[in-house]
Amino acid sequence: MKKDQLVFPKGFVWGAATSSYQIEGAWDKDGKGESIWDRFSHTPGKIENGENGDTACDHYHRWEEDTEIMKVLNLQAYRFSISWPRVLPEGRGRVNQAGIDFYSCLVDGLLDAGIEPYVTLYHWDLPQILEDEGGWPDRKIVGHFVEYVDVVTRALGDRVKNWITLNEPFVSAFVGYAEGRHAPGIKDMSAALAAAHHLLLAHGQAVPVARQNCPDGRVGIVLNLTHMEPASASIEDYRQAVWRDGFVNRWFLDPLHGRGYPQDMVESYGLGLPFLKPGDYDTIITPTDFLGVNYYTRNIIRATNIPEEENTPVVVMRGEPITEMNWEVYPDGLYKTLGRLHFEYHVPEILITENGAAFPDTVDQDGEVRDPLRLNYIKQHLAAAHQAIEIGVPLKGYFVWSLFDNFEWGYGYRPRFGIVYVDFATQERTPKHSALWYQEAIQQNGFTVEKN
Repeated sequence: MKKDQLVFPKGFVWGAATSSYQIEGAWDKDGKGESIWDRFSHTPGKIENGENGDTACDHYHRWEEDTEIMKVLNLQAYRFSISWPRVLPEGRGRVNQAGIDFYSCLVDGLLDAGIEPYVTLYHWDLPQILEDEGGWPDRKIVGHFVEYVDVVTRALGDRVKNWITLNEPFVSAFVGYAEGRHAPGIKDMSAALAAAHHLLLAHGQAVPVARQNCPDGRVGIVLNLTHMEPASASIEDYRQAVWRDGFVNRWFLDPLHGRGYPQDMVESYGLGLPFLKPGDYDTIITPTDFLGVNYYTRNIIRATNIPEEENTPVVVMRGEPITEMNWEVYPDGLYKTLGRLHFEYHVPEILITENGAAFPDTVDQDGEVRDPLRLNYIKQHLAAAHQAIEIGVPLKGYFVWSLFDNFEWGYGYRPRFGIVYVDFATQERTPKHSALWYQEAIQQNGFTVEKN
């Protein structure tokens, strides 16, 4: 068995990521307003086991301990999100100074530890009061978001130099407003399409505001991208895969890169674009400094518009292992996605802003959390990332999802994505073996792989 040392380029950023609602807790403390996830998770039947993010990892009170863990793990960067209603409890207007102070202390603590903060301005926790007034499907939300971005970047822009406007607008729009599985729990495709547009418009309007308040900063957006693979060579499977790619990937990639909304998808929805106004596309394509990619798995697409017996036999099968989210471990999908962004969309700089896996973890009798499946997942995907760099992809960093086990949205606390184990009864943190491996990889700016 041959061993190769994969070394990443000088300056490659090694980090970990979290989001406010998933870890902070303190949902109603120190003047914080209600978010759509507070309302949604408190609604019976929405979350597994009736769980919610009221306490989560209690990061709001334990951020100093958590920062020390990051330092010990050699993290160079930490991606976290700001809770909009913690800063602006009514969504606009009055600023909650206690909220600003919390994030200001966190940023100072990170910088003191030698950890670069990467701040996501919106990771799904819209102030409930703004949802009650129409939420993302209503165009006036764009101005409210820009006001919020102005407040935060003015307060932190002297120290935070890496800003992300939105996390996964696909999930905000379609899972929240079309499928109803996420907050605010609405099932209306017209509302979802409008929400998607206003999210992109809000991004485009917010970028110059963040730049003005932080002239030496960098601004980007994060998309969840999934590689779509037809289950066979049939034209039906191919067409279905193209549609799914349009739904998840191209609906956001295309307008952000000057192509407008994909016409095949506009025709497929059959709802028109009544929310689109002159000049919107020009706003949406406001240049950014980087694109963040959240990648977890691929989707194998089988046509549903014809009987199974009339289709070509399936030849593309799911591999092993399968994560607790029922997702295939498929690192080659990350390689293909990164290559597509480089060669098809000519993205100037890419960051992997989320990548990770949920497996059932336990603390064994000697206090260790052995998670070989997660360790291998991270290692294989970093190897795929390295392979992409070798073909010219401008990949500049990797953030593992997640730093901590946390509240996994509709699934509650069952799926554990963290490289640090959290006992939610005691709030004790235990770095898993994957965290210890990652710690060493960061120190070496690479790792060893075995090849036949």
